[in-house]
Amino acid sequence: MAPKTNHPVLGARALNRATLDRQLLLRRSPRGVFEAVEHLLGLQAQNTKPPYYALAARLEGFRPEQLSALMESRAVARIVTMRSTVHTHTAGDAVALRRLVQPGAIDRELALFVSRGGLDGVDLDRLAATARALVEERPRTPKQLREELLPLWPDADPQSLSVAARCLLPLVQVTPRGLWGRGGQVALTTTGQWFGAPDPDPDPDASATDQRPDASATDQRPAASTADQTPEDPADLDQTVLRYLGAFGPASVKDMQTWCGLTKLGPAFERLRSRLLVFQDERGTELFDLPDAPRPDEDTPAPPRFLPEFDNLLLSHADRTRVVPADLRGRTWTGNQAHRVFLLDGFLGGIWHLDEAKDRTTLTIEPFVPVSRAQRASLAAEAERTLRLMTPSDIPYEIVHGQ
Repeated sequence: MAPKTNHPVLGARALNRATLDRQLLLRRSPRGVFEAVEHLLGLQAQNTKPPYYALAARLEGFRPEQLSALMESRAVARIVTMRSTVHTHTAGDAVALRRLVQPGAIDRELALFVSRGGLDGVDLDRLAATARALVEERPRTPKQLREELLPLWPDADPQSLSVAARCLLPLVQVTPRGLWGRGGQVALTTTGQWFGAPDPDPDPDASATDQRPDASATDQRPAASTADQTPEDPADLDQTVLRYLGAFGPASVKDMQTWCGLTKLGPAFERLRSRLLVFQDERGTELFDLPDAPRPDEDTPAPPRFLPEFDNLLLSHADRTRVVPADLRGRTWTGNQAHRVFLLDGFLGGIWHLDEAKDRTTLTIEPFVPVSRAQRASLAAEAERTLRLMTPSDIPYEIVHGQ
């Protein structure tokens, strides 16, 4: 049971509107693409297209080519960070946040593979050094990496070898992987090689907690400056708490732990308590927030938004009822597959599908809740905007409203 507190109470609608505002979803933002990716502390990128759809929902005047240009210039990149999942980050966050969250889900994933026996007899330090030399010579696909590591440890599980390399090293997915309209298979190199700054050796003492396992074109930053903007140390934990609250707050300690995959973050919040406002939710859980952060009235209109699968809005709080009503929990997933979702009055309203055939693109809306005539028209307008931005102009499209 959550500890009882006596702070001002924020209900689900108040939390919803505050979070939507921080997430640039209450009204579209004029921010540039680089600034938005930095503000949001990255974009979930398990698949290649979600970062583009995430920004299309949040930014005024966004064009997919803007994010692609930033990726080609190496100002942003795809890398495993929070929750041991792939995110699109600015170059600085790709290095600093990766080092900060390393002792969390990433090291736990490595420990899991160690415990399963797939790495028995493998010297992890030697594996890391060997993998680093390989991917810095030229980018390797996971398959190529496995094939070159396996002769050194022929009794090891091949997949475990490549997973261990990904967990031990900060590996960027190099372009053209992730570029709009182009793409390519996953090929990996180190952040130091990609951004032009040396990767420092892992330093457990510099981590947040001791949890390592035992065993737009105008928004484009030039590639030449990337190394100068890339830190060598982990992101400062206290500063990251403040950034998290700025993008996802108000939030509890467990909320942030869910977002980043770390544990034992209570002391960081306690250090910052005097600088923060403290609220509570309707169950008495403490919620922390920045004093000057927006907290709109709970009746502030929230327009429909079409979000990609794995959007961080739905994955970054322990208590997701600020966006997903309790009776709809689990409706956004089928097995391990996340669905694209849309927001209606700020909350989960249903899912949407995109069928991109050669001669026609069809966007199908499947609501979970009753939809009024006015809401249906607003959904159609938002769907049409999404299609105009994100699909080829020479291919016709249609919007289908499911039951």
